[in-house]
Amino acid sequence: MPDISIIIINWNTRDLLAACLRSVYQTTRDLDLEIIVVDNGSRDDSCEMVRREFPLVRLMVNSENVGFARANNQAARIAQGQYIFLLNSDAELQTDSLQIMLALVKNEPKAGIVGAHLLNSDGSFQASHTPFPTLWREFLILTGFGRAFYGRWFPSRGPELAKGPQPVDYVEGAALLIHRDIYLQHNGLDEGYFMYAEEVDLCYSFRKAGWQVWYHPEARILHHGGGSSLNRRTQREGDLYRSRVRFFRKQYGNRAANLLKLQIYILTAVKLVSHKFLRLLSFGHHSRPIISLRDLAGQLKGV
Repeated sequence: MPDISIIIINWNTRDLLAACLRSVYQTTRDLDLEIIVVDNGSRDDSCEMVRREFPLVRLMVNSENVGFARANNQAARIAQGQYIFLLNSDAELQTDSLQIMLALVKNEPKAGIVGAHLLNSDGSFQASHTPFPTLWREFLILTGFGRAFYGRWFPSRGPELAKGPQPVDYVEGAALLIHRDIYLQHNGLDEGYFMYAEEVDLCYSFRKAGWQVWYHPEARILHHGGGSSLNRRTQREGDLYRSRVRFFRKQYGNRAANLLKLQIYILTAVKLVSHKFLRLLSFGHHSRPIISLRDLAGQLKGV
C-alpha cells in the first residue's frame, strides 16, 4: 500500500495537468505513492494525454463535470494510501514540498489536514491560509475595502515564514494533505458545493471534530490559479457567492446566511452601477463584467 494517494481533478486543463504530473514525478521519487486523475468530462484531449504520457497514472473518466467535491470523493474511495493529497491540476510541486508536509502530519498527532505555502506563477506569495469567514470580513471582501486597508493578501494571512509551521483556521484547497480514514469518516468534501468553499467547509468540520489544520510555510507549491474557472468566467462570480452562502447556512445558521445574501445583492447592484459609469468614462477600458442581478438570483435561489 502506498503512503500517499495523490488525487488530481481535471476539467479541460490538459497542458497544466501535464506540467502538474511532471512536477509530481520529478519531486517525489523517494516517496511510495499512487496518482489518481479524475477527468470531469474534458474535451481537450486531456485523457488521451494522460494515457500517452503518464501510463502509470490511474485515470477515472466522468462523462460530465460532476464538480470538484464529488470527483475528489470518487477518487478517495478507491485510493489505497494512508494519506490522500488533493492537488489542483494547475499546481506544480516544488522540491521536497510533499515530503515536508508528510513529515509534519506524521509528527503532529492532531494534524488532520496540512496545507502548503502557495506561490503565484511569478514566484510571489499567494493566499495560503485564512481565518474563517464572518459577515464583516465578507463585507470587506465584497467592497474591496479589505485589501485597501489591510493589504493585498486580505483576507488571507501573509507568508509568515518566521512563525514556521502553525495551526490555522483553514488552508487553501490547491494542495491538501489529509488522513484518508479521517476524510472518509467525515464523508469527504461536501458534494453540495460545486466549486469553491469546499476546503473551508472541510477544515471547519475537522476543527469541530477536534482535529487541527496546519500551514507549513516551507512546503512551497506553485499554483497558477484559475485553471478550470478560466473556462467558465461568466459563472465564476455566481459560483463563489453560492458556495459562500451555503457555507454560512450550514455552519452559522439561517440568519447569518440570509444577511450574507442581502449583502451580496446590495453590493452587486452598487458594482453594476459603478462599473457602468467607469466603462462610459474610460470608453470601455477600465471596467470588468459583473454578474447580473438576474443571474445572481438564479445562482442564490434555494441556497
